[in-house]
Amino acid sequence: MSPTDDSLTGRYGAPSRAGRLGLIAVVAVIVVAALAMLTWITLFHANPEIASEEIGHAIVDDHLATIEVRIQIDDGLDDPTCSLRAISHDKAVVGEASFVPDPAEGPVYEIEVRTERRATTVEWIGCRAPGQPRYR
Repeated sequence: MSPTDDSLTGRYGAPSRAGRLGLIAVVAVIVVAALAMLTWITLFHANPEIASEEIGHAIVDDHLATIEVRIQIDDGLDDPTCSLRAISHDKAVVGEASFVPDPAEGPVYEIEVRTERRATTVEWIGCRAPGQPRYR
């Protein structure tokens, strides 16, 4: 047997509208703030000043590895930095290189990295501009 709404209202009184409206207002403020933050994050990270991707890499010999990358640089960007590392079979870093890409050389770059011993892979870390928080 379930009590009817009339008997509950008669016994305990009608629910307060002010409490319900307050809860709705708080939820609305939180949703608007979350949407504003999501929009800001999306717009901030949508068009980085520099972006890069690995095309391929090769292990040339015991002390040399190469990597080919495509780098897109916005006009007027000064001093972007790109980094890579060579890794051996035991996951040790055996070579590292950083360089400043020249937009006049074109979007595709081939970079050589000297290694202490034979590398098994080359990890492209990426490029970043001054003030850009992470490599791309």
